This record gives sequence, structure tokens and C-alpha cells, in this order.
Amino acid sequence: MNEAPVRYELYATALDDQKSVLMLRRCLQAVCRAAGVRGQALVRMVTVLSEAGQDLLRTPGLSGHLSLAVAAHGIRVEARLDWAEPRSLSPRIAAAAERLLDAVTLAPDGRGVLFAQRTSLAADRPDDAAVACRAALHTVDGVDLEEVLRLQNRNLLAALDESRGQQEELTRLNAELEETNSGVVAMYSELARELEETNSGVVALYAELEDKSRQLRLASESKTRFWANVSHELRSPINSVIALARLLLAPDSQELTAEQRQQVTMISASGTTVLALVEELLDVAKAESGRLDPHHAPVDLRTLHHLLRGTMQGMTREGVRLRVEDPQGESALVTDEVILTRVLRNVLSNALKFTEHGEVSLTLTRERRADEDWYVWTVQDTGVGIPEDQLDKVFEEFYQVRGVHQRGRAGTGLGLPYARRLTALLGGRLALTSRPGHGTRATVELPAVPPAQPAASPPPALPIASLVIVDDDPASLAALRSALHELARHHTEVTDSGQALETIRRVRPDAVLLDLMMPSPDGYALLSALDADPDTRGLPVAVLTSADLAEVDRARLRGRTVLPKSGVGAADLAAALFPGSALGDGGSDSGPDPGPEPGKGVGRP
Repeated sequence: MNEAPVRYELYATALDDQKSVLMLRRCLQAVCRAAGVRGQALVRMVTVLSEAGQDLLRTPGLSGHLSLAVAAHGIRVEARLDWAEPRSLSPRIAAAAERLLDAVTLAPDGRGVLFAQRTSLAADRPDDAAVACRAALHTVDGVDLEEVLRLQNRNLLAALDESRGQQEELTRLNAELEETNSGVVAMYSELARELEETNSGVVALYAELEDKSRQLRLASESKTRFWANVSHELRSPINSVIALARLLLAPDSQELTAEQRQQVTMISASGTTVLALVEELLDVAKAESGRLDPHHAPVDLRTLHHLLRGTMQGMTREGVRLRVEDPQGESALVTDEVILTRVLRNVLSNALKFTEHGEVSLTLTRERRADEDWYVWTVQDTGVGIPEDQLDKVFEEFYQVRGVHQRGRAGTGLGLPYARRLTALLGGRLALTSRPGHGTRATVELPAVPPAQPAASPPPALPIASLVIVDDDPASLAALRSALHELARHHTEVTDSGQALETIRRVRPDAVLLDLMMPSPDGYALLSALDADPDTRGLPVAVLTSADLAEVDRARLRGRTVLPKSGVGAADLAAALFPGSALGDGGSDSGPDPGPEPGKGVGRP
């Protein structure tokens, strides 16, 4: 709580005529000057007291008092008017006092008013201030009305001059502010124009980037289709070469000379190597298109390591030791064993290829991470190593590290990218650390339990409500009608492929049957158009064709099942459109595609 101020009474007088009011005014001037109150503050204090005294002059018992009030925050000059009978101060004077002075206090009983003005004096030496003020009061002479009037005029002129100076300063500041505002407006306009130009450039750049992204996406899709098509085309003749070589080497075949047997053995081994490469290309293409679907099951790690030890031992060169440690404890790993085997075999093969002496080891540890069990395989070799700036590049397809120490080691540059992609497909990670001349360490990390897959949507009740079939062959449509009536309560036949997309959007069927071989647009083009439209992208689609199934470009079908037109029934169509449906149980042997994309139904890209 603030303490009450200490007051030094300086002057007191009865106010019974105009001369006494003027004397009180002159004494207040002297006290203010002695206390350091000057300029407009002095004029305001003196003027308010004089006006209030004049207004209250006829009030009984009117008296005036001057004092210094000392508080913790400083010293102030106080002028108090007291009177005997309750009355209020003039509202005009009270409002002016409130506006001009630091403090105005009206007595609660209506018999006094206190005016106060702060000084520049500190509160540490109040006695000296009081002495100075009393000394100043002794210098005040008697009241001369003409002198008082002249003094008031001088004070008024000084106040007007000070006010004019402040007005001029205010005018100058307004001019500077206006000039500053003009500069700000000009700068804002310039920034807005530059921002608009920048936005235009960003929009153009974004459009260019979008176009480049589209071109890259198309190029990637073309590359994937090329891999898939070439791999399919190569697999058949390679299988034939391997089969013929095995027939020639069979015990019951015609006897071969030693040289012939050696040559045929080399043919068989080379064919097997090429076939493995083709299979890798196929798997990479499937993984990129999302059609490589892992089949999770419990894995016997001891058997897995035993098989790896046996199959990879033949790849070790003289002076290199292969060490595959047996797992410790019970196995709780659930994953795709075939894909995991391919990953570990690729990493071990890569380590053996680039190790001329020393050891290649495979170890397995089990770790607990965030309430999950993880299995970590570590392949450590003593080979040539990889420069640090190329550790990321070795995971690019077809990239091979440059350098003298890499020469003479054949390879496609697919092994590590293929292994990393398969590891990611299993929900894990593949990483490398290496130093040239000190070997390489590869770590394959997999969760003990695969990531949860989204639940498949239940197949619809059959027969379905609506079906659209697009086929320009009337004979095929006639042969399929009985199966279509069994599959759907209502079906729409479209013989003009140019009207197919519009019809499908209008009818909004539950499923679509699509003939591949039609005049432009053919089935491939219609399928792409359906996939590009958000309203039709999720429709189940099955493909019909009278061509050889081996000639179908399956990469462009994105997982849709392909059926021959001849001999297909309602159960075959249901199995192709809605796997797991009651009508489709039993399936068909007509050669469907290997399966839909992971986590999606047939016909849902």
C-alpha cells in the first residue's frame, strides 16, 4: 500500500477580494519557479488556480493554501482552495483543470478542491526544496494590478510562442510523415509488382515442372513395360535352351564326348544365369508397378541360413572364406521367405564378387525397437570397399562404381537396387557402410511381424445390379449373354468403343467387361481413360480377348485379369471381377494374370 505524502505548508491566505486572489497567484508563480515548474506547466497551474479563485470569490470562508507534497515518486506543488459551505466547482473550470494539470481532487464534502503539478525535484531532499520555496515567497512584492496584467500578458505571449513552435514542429512532422507514407506506398507498389512477376514465374516454372514430371512418369512407365515385355519374351527361349541342355546331359540321352559335355554344361549354366537375371528384371518391373505381392508366413531361420550356406559356397573364390552363422533361439519371424532369400542372396553375392581374400560373414541379431521385435542381418566383407560419395549411387539401377579395383567384375548394376526394393516391400530397410580398402558392411533390417495390410473389401452379393460389356463382335456378345444374365440383373452392350466411356459414366455400373481388340480406341486406351477418371477409377474391370493370351501386354492392364472369349462362363467372370465371391468359387483355368496390385482388388488400380 502507498504511504500518504508528507506535506510542507508554504503559504495560506483568506480570499475575500480580487487583490487577494492575485496575490495567491503571484505566490504560486514564485513557488513553481523555485520548485522547477516552468513554461507551459507553470502557466497552466497558475491560470487554473486564478480562474477557480475568481469563480469562488464570493463563497463564504474562502481561503487559499500552497504546499509541497513529498512522496516516493517525487515532489509536486499543490494549491488548495477551501470554503465553508458545500458547493461545486464550475464544470468548465473542473474540466479544464482535469485536462491541464497532473492531479485534481475535489473534497468529498464539497468544501474544497486540490490542484497539483509534478516538479523535476527528487524526493531525497525535500527540506531543501521547502526552504527554497519559502525563500522565493519572501521576494514577492505587493500586488500592482497593472503589473499583474503585464505579467499575465507576458506569460500568455510566452505560452502562445511555445504553442506556435509546437504547431510548427507538428506541421514539419506531418510533412515528414506524408513523405514517408509516399515512400512506403511506392515501395509497396514496387514490391507488389515484383511479387506479381515472381508469382508469374513460379506458375510458369510449376507448369514446366509438372510437364517434366509427367514426361518422367511416362518414361518410367515405358521402361517398366519394356522390362516386363522383354523379360517375358526372353524367358521362353531361355527356358528352352536350359531344357534342351538338360536333355543332352541326361543319363539316358545319347553319349556325348567330354568336350561336348563340358560345352553343354557351360550352355546350361549360362542359361541359368541369364534366366536368373530375367527373373530379377521381372521382379523389379512388378515391384515398380506395385504388382509384386509378398506372401507372409512363419520362416524357419535355421533352414534359411543352411540353404544360403550351401548355395553361396560355390561362388566363393580361392582364398575367401564364407561364414554363415546359425541363428540363436526360436524364430518368430513372419515374412515372405522367397523374397527374403533373394535379398540375402543378392547381398552375399555382391560381397563375394568384390572380395579377393579374407572373409564374408553373415550374422543375425534380434533387437527390440519401440515395442516391436526386429531382425537384423549383417553381411561383412573384406573386399575392395566403396567410396563414401558413391554409397547412395550404388542403389541406382544399372550403376556400377568406377575405379581400377572394380575392373574385371561383371555385373548389371541391378543387384543392390533390386535387394533394397524387395526389402522395402517387406517393410524393412537395407543400408551400406564402407571404406575403400577396408571392406563393406550391409545391414538388412526386417520387422518380426509384417506391417498391417488394409482389410480387403468384401465381395458384392451376386448377381450384381448392373454390368457394361464393351465388344464390337456380335457373335461374341451372343455367346456371352447367358453368362451375363447369370452374373448381373441388368447389362448394357456397347459395340462402338467411341461411346463406351460416356456410357459407363452415364450408367455407373458395378463392373465392366472390356474387349481388347477393337477399332480405335482399343481396350488398352479405354482402360487408361477409365483409370484417369476419378469417377470410374475404382470400377472392377475384366479383360476379354480372342487373341493368344501370351501376346497380351499385361503391363498396360495394371493387374486386370485376362480371359479368353471362348468357353468363359459366369463363374469365370465373377472370379475375375470379384475374387472370393460365392458365384466365382472354383475359378477358371483360363490363364488369369498373376494377381492384382498389393492391397487392391482386381480391376482397382
